[in-house]
Amino acid sequence: MPEAAPGAGNRWVKPAIILIVVTALAILLAPTPDGMRPAAQRLLAVTVLMAGLWMTQAISLAATSLLPLALYPLLGIQPARIVSKAYINDNVFLYLGGFIIALGIERWGLHKRIALNIVQVVGVSPRRLVLGFLIASAGLSMWISNTATTLLMLPIALALLKTLEDEQPDGDKTAERSSLARQLSVPLLLSIAYASSLGGLTTIIGTPTNNAAVAIYRETFVETQPQTAIDDVGDPVSASPSRTPPLTGEKDVDISVAGWMIACIPIGIVYAAICWAVLTFGLPRATDRDDVLQQELGRRLEDLGKASAAEKRMSIVFGATAALWVLRKPISLFLRSRFPDIDNLTTAVDFTNDSTISVAMAVLLFCLPSGQSDNNGRPQPLMNWTTASKLPWDIMLLFGGGFALAGAFESTELSLWLGGVLQGPLQGMALWKIIAVLCLFMTFLTEFTSNVATVNTLLPTLCVLSINLGVDPRLIIVPTTLATSCAFMLPIATPPNAIVFGSGCIRVSQMMRYGLLLNLVGVPVLTAATFLLIKPLMGIP
Repeated sequence: MPEAAPGAGNRWVKPAIILIVVTALAILLAPTPDGMRPAAQRLLAVTVLMAGLWMTQAISLAATSLLPLALYPLLGIQPARIVSKAYINDNVFLYLGGFIIALGIERWGLHKRIALNIVQVVGVSPRRLVLGFLIASAGLSMWISNTATTLLMLPIALALLKTLEDEQPDGDKTAERSSLARQLSVPLLLSIAYASSLGGLTTIIGTPTNNAAVAIYRETFVETQPQTAIDDVGDPVSASPSRTPPLTGEKDVDISVAGWMIACIPIGIVYAAICWAVLTFGLPRATDRDDVLQQELGRRLEDLGKASAAEKRMSIVFGATAALWVLRKPISLFLRSRFPDIDNLTTAVDFTNDSTISVAMAVLLFCLPSGQSDNNGRPQPLMNWTTASKLPWDIMLLFGGGFALAGAFESTELSLWLGGVLQGPLQGMALWKIIAVLCLFMTFLTEFTSNVATVNTLLPTLCVLSINLGVDPRLIIVPTTLATSCAFMLPIATPPNAIVFGSGCIRVSQMMRYGLLLNLVGVPVLTAATFLLIKPLMGIP
């Protein structure tokens, strides 16, 4: 679990908190800027306050996460009945179910067996370990959700860290080795979170933001008939397919699944390589005890013997969960064929999502026998509530606080106002500068907002902007959408960040140090990739 307020004893915390509170009050009491709704101004003040408290950890992260429940109704931002729903939505249950599965893996020792096998394959060199987990996480997240990937990989990484620290050759449990294990923990865990986001950006189905962006693009520029005039271009909210034409003379201006992958997989590989270099900077390439430790861990794996019935059954549930996450959309189509009335209500995909599978498999653990009995001879299920109650509830509140901010950004149109503020200064700028500014803006905006909500809110504005600038909309839409998956600074920025932070092995200051650098590095990477990869590989004239 995260340690409580690690920065509370630092001398700089008290002045920082005073500055944060004064800044928030100044925003709250200042005249409302033109075009901004008063509720959006009040939300901006609350956002500054919460961001400051999260960054400094002057009070518990969970306590800060509860502020929307109190401040939104009091400041007239959102009613209590609406803001409270953010704390118990489907994403929270995806995390809950996934973590119960992870606890089941830990309960029966399956995580140790998996971790030891991984070490046998990639070796115990610190940099190679980070690279192995980074590649595995990125590959998984291309096809299943970033959150699901992180939930699958985290218990394995934690078991590996414990194995490297505790299970060493007899007489070799030195302070140096323990220090190395602690030094490796932050890069290893962050590699899972960051790679889960980077892998997701390489495919349209890898993350909902890509899917949403392509849907908006197709609705606006592809599924329309060319028009001879454009009106209402100054109103980004009212831009519609009936008024917005494609900007090229080509008939095929769609963004295909294959086209996205061809252009974006190289971007993901380059960004992941930079991420690995940043995370492993300062880590030794090897140590003089690697060979001995490799042999010892191999012996430990042999000592585990054959997998128990509980381990085998837990591994089946683990594998089935991953498979069902991959096959969720075909399952949804099957439901549509079985229940024709679904089409009268909503799409089949809306009926099931990753949280459906996560919770279903978690409940199944309480039903399946483990093959072992307790002291009274009664059969034990794979999961009991005593074990499940170890869930990191404070991180679930952190999720809720992030979702509450994201929902309010959308309902008060604060995201839209921020996008509109950018439009004026961008007029007349070189295209590469426009792309760089927008990528920077989207990256840091999604540190506090849902990336899906950001895409849904701001992409119509960017579509209009591309028309006004006379450029192919894909040159703006694709890189800015990718930028929303590259927020690495804060635990609330993405679910993968929050999940690895919940391990208790990472401080906010550590995540910010690595994340800020990777956020900034992403801007030139995405800008250059727009002209070197996206433009030629998507056939943009």
